[in-house]
Amino acid sequence: MSTAIKGNILTPGGWVSGEIRFGKRIDEVTGGDADPSINSGDYIIPGFVDLHVHGAGGKDIMQGGDAPQVVAKMHAKHGTTSLLATTMTAPPEDIVAALKAVGAACANPVAGSARILGVHLEGPYINSGKLGAQPPFARSATLDEVNKLGEHAPMRLITVAPELDGHLQLVRELADAGIRVQIGHTMGSYEDGVAALEHGAAGFTHLFNAMNGLHHREPGMVGAALAHAQYAELIPDLLHVHPGAIKVALRAIPHLYCVTDSTAATGMPDGEYMLGRQVVHKCMGGVRLPDGTLAGSTLTMDQALRNLVSLGLDLADASRRVSTYAADYLGETQIGRLAPGCFADIVVLDRNLNIKSVYIEGEACDLNDA
Repeated sequence: MSTAIKGNILTPGGWVSGEIRFGKRIDEVTGGDADPSINSGDYIIPGFVDLHVHGAGGKDIMQGGDAPQVVAKMHAKHGTTSLLATTMTAPPEDIVAALKAVGAACANPVAGSARILGVHLEGPYINSGKLGAQPPFARSATLDEVNKLGEHAPMRLITVAPELDGHLQLVRELADAGIRVQIGHTMGSYEDGVAALEHGAAGFTHLFNAMNGLHHREPGMVGAALAHAQYAELIPDLLHVHPGAIKVALRAIPHLYCVTDSTAATGMPDGEYMLGRQVVHKCMGGVRLPDGTLAGSTLTMDQALRNLVSLGLDLADASRRVSTYAADYLGETQIGRLAPGCFADIVVLDRNLNIKSVYIEGEACDLNDA
């Protein structure tokens, strides 16, 4: 069965005013070049791709069980059509339990839910001196351990602190195995960052957060990212990173893309929630540990898009940074873009950039379903 919708369609070649027709995949896009800022009608853009998702709807990925399905369904209502379920630094048994649940969710997708592409392992292979909101279970990695974890769920992205003993070699081995490696939760220097990139690291985890900042005589890990990175993730909730710093990163990193780093508190009222083994508090628009440390976010990708536009990005650029660039980073060529043959993962926005409808593989999501 084929569906057709009309509006201002963002294609890889630019805006088209016309019609997009699709089943599970996109059949065709017809129409002429358009300037959507002056055209009336809805905006039709690629479904969002979020590579850093800890939770939503009161559920945390580390809880296991049905948490991945609940999280995926909540984020779909906000336009996310693909995501990586993201773990926390934790004892091995906790990580294994979470990965088993994610693996089951990957194998048995639920209609109306974001596609779970696999796992972003954010810890435990990080520096104990830059935990941020991570629990104190950081340790060095071995390739054997990573391979065993990968037996439970698709391992797509791993955050590591490259300055730890043995980690540069591990970065090379993981990259050679086709796993994206990101630098994060690190006390490493500029030189450590450059070395990690030379060994195959591909990006940076929540740029600016939980890493050494930029100083003109000690550029730090942020300096390595700004000077050399092609890709990096950033949390644009306007709490984790100052708008001015976001603009610096946008000028410096060609394919900067956005993530939510969302927690169980996303889509929920103020109160207490779990982030791994830690209690976090949702209040004043953010999520924090009892000592005030930011602990993930309540951001959704539709709000991330609006925040980028509020900073001065045009809608096409903002859209690429919440969809296409993240898909490209993972080597996913059939999501994050509206082109014939790609999955029909589609977000329809009104003129105020509010979501009107979401399609995942051509099926409309129920935006009102509790």
